[in-house]
Amino acid sequence: MAKATREAFGEALARVGEDPRVVALDGDLMKSNFTYLFREKYPERFVECGIAEKNMIGVAAGLALSGKIPFASSFACFLAGRVEVIRMSVGYNEANVRLAGTHAGIGIGDDGASQMALEDVAAMRALPNMTVIQPGDAAETERAVEYLIEHQGPVYLRLTRQKVADVNGDGYRFELGKAVVLREGSDVALVASGGTVQEAMRAADALGNDGIAARVINVHTIKPIDKPTILDAAGECEHVVSVEDHNVVGGLGSAVAEVLAQAGSGARLTVLGARNYGQSGTPEELYDEYGISASHVADAARRALKV
Repeated sequence: MAKATREAFGEALARVGEDPRVVALDGDLMKSNFTYLFREKYPERFVECGIAEKNMIGVAAGLALSGKIPFASSFACFLAGRVEVIRMSVGYNEANVRLAGTHAGIGIGDDGASQMALEDVAAMRALPNMTVIQPGDAAETERAVEYLIEHQGPVYLRLTRQKVADVNGDGYRFELGKAVVLREGSDVALVASGGTVQEAMRAADALGNDGIAARVINVHTIKPIDKPTILDAAGECEHVVSVEDHNVVGGLGSAVAEVLAQAGSGARLTVLGARNYGQSGTPEELYDEYGISASHVADAARRALKV
């Protein structure tokens, strides 16, 4: 059943809250990022920081250095705007903080450019010890949150406002840094993350109707990225299309390009994503406008194959 990954995050956080080390911090958005579910169960370990994200990040770092496992949540755009505090308080101190950025990308829809984080992955990837996770559906989000209880080191978790389709099968297991091949294919590889994974799957269906076998790879961990899976796909398919709800600079496409370039791969790469600031519209309208909808992904694959 389709569900926003922000909602799955809130539900999973309330479950892992059984561990007394877990603390939830919020920037006056608990109804939007679903941390209110944690507050209802564990009010004594819920910290409402108000509209003061810099302070929230500093408090989270202090809690982490005291042995707690803090989940600090706000809109992704507000976290990315405080990257200098994240750099020093969390990254430099190697604080065991989980930063949960909800409402990521143009998929948030009508709220418009000021609320759309399109540079956050690039900012977080630039921090040397920051892990970057972007789940593709609700089940993946839940398993990722459960995994993060034992993970050591700073983590950025990027979540959707909009509902996304289930893309993973029953019994899904999350493995950090291990991309998931959702569909096999040898003609072209479609590499996606977060809200665009469902678009890649739909594109693969359309391409299949044309006799094109598209491999679909869900890169839920953008950093550290799964180099072997990407290189295997590049070697067998020779054409790779990456698609992301983020700026084309510094995000998933850049990460894939780095893997291919450093390995000396001769595969052709097409990078789909935002190339400007956001605007207001429905998620569907914006995905089409910015060229990251299923039809655009399929067309990019056809162009790469010159079909």
